[in-house]
Amino acid sequence: MEVTLRRSAALARQTTTTTSLLLPLLPALLSVASRRPSYTTNQHQHQHQHHHRRPYSLFSSITRPPPNYPGHVPLTTLEKAALAIGSGLISLKNPRRGDLIATFAETTSTPYFLPRLRNAMLLSPTGRRILRDRPRITSTTLNLPYLRSLPQNTVGRTYISWLDREGVSPDTRTPVRYIDDEECAYVMQRYRECHDFYHALTGLPVVREGEVALKAFEFANTLLPMTGLSVFSLVGMKPKERERFWGVYGPWAVRNGLRAEEVINVYWEEVLEKDVGELRRELGVEQPPDLREMRRREREERRRRRGGVGRGE
Repeated sequence: MEVTLRRSAALARQTTTTTSLLLPLLPALLSVASRRPSYTTNQHQHQHQHHHRRPYSLFSSITRPPPNYPGHVPLTTLEKAALAIGSGLISLKNPRRGDLIATFAETTSTPYFLPRLRNAMLLSPTGRRILRDRPRITSTTLNLPYLRSLPQNTVGRTYISWLDREGVSPDTRTPVRYIDDEECAYVMQRYRECHDFYHALTGLPVVREGEVALKAFEFANTLLPMTGLSVFSLVGMKPKERERFWGVYGPWAVRNGLRAEEVINVYWEEVLEKDVGELRRELGVEQPPDLREMRRREREERRRRRGGVGRGE
């Protein structure tokens, strides 16, 4: 519990500083954009009259609309561009910055990708119920002790066992802030909160190698740009890990992500007592090889070779 609270506090601090970290990019973008103004003559005269008093009057004169839902931060197109570029570049360098990955996801998922995912939910009876009910996945809404009491082969027991094994809490998902459409904002929040269920369904761990494999699966299944960008973090992985991704987990991710049902339409709260193998078959998702076991065998092989060299073998 103490670890979870520390993680949640750290996540909150990172989230509140995201905008302040990236807003310095805005003046440069605004300077470039202002070279070819597209506003009317009256707007141009108004801009000229106040040029010396307000250096960025094009930006500051915009009337920001009211929030569409609690926590919503309306952004201009230029602000979204700055946040998308800054968060994308920084998160590539530091994949542990979950707040920046979340920002990149929100600023690049509209106007096409997230509405496409919402439409996929609207085409599914279960997806429509999820949009109507708007359930949330947290340690409060899920009865975690009850999940631990379920049989080993159930979805709920598989999920809680994965959380316990990886030391993960369902309470660390960043709230959506930058998506204007309130229903699409919920779809993004639902996707984030279901992410650990995808981990449990596939068995992939939270190490970078496992995250990249799962993001590749999600990209093939959801088309969200953030999931595709995450695959580029392969460049920071070890040669053996990249080899394993291209040879095993990359092909698995593409094959299963494309053929599987839309995983966003799973009402996880209603299938907790279901056999996890049966759910995998219904969705069309096959479990990949156990990544932690492969990494363990690799470490043992390295130790064996070092020991052999030490004995002069």
